[in-house]
Amino acid sequence: MKYAFAAMLLLVAGCSTTTADQPIPGSLTYGGKVIHSPYKPGTVIKHTFLGDFGLRQFERYVVQPDGTLKLVSRIESEDFLWN
Repeated sequence: MKYAFAAMLLLVAGCSTTTADQPIPGSLTYGGKVIHSPYKPGTVIKHTFLGDFGLRQFERYVVQPDGTLKLVSRIESEDFLWN
């Protein structure tokens, strides 16, 4: 049981959650871009890209009533391959 807890702790330590106040380079709405979605309001849209230093960025957007996207969360994690 203690090994499972240690493994979970290491997994969580590899990821970090950042506040999604501002878009970063690579975000769908970076630089003031306005994207109108064809999906209905409240739909969650996921976006993944490589950020600085090879860190994988996982973003979630919510479609607003006017069709624009609002960035609501971003999670940053290492990007590596399991061999």
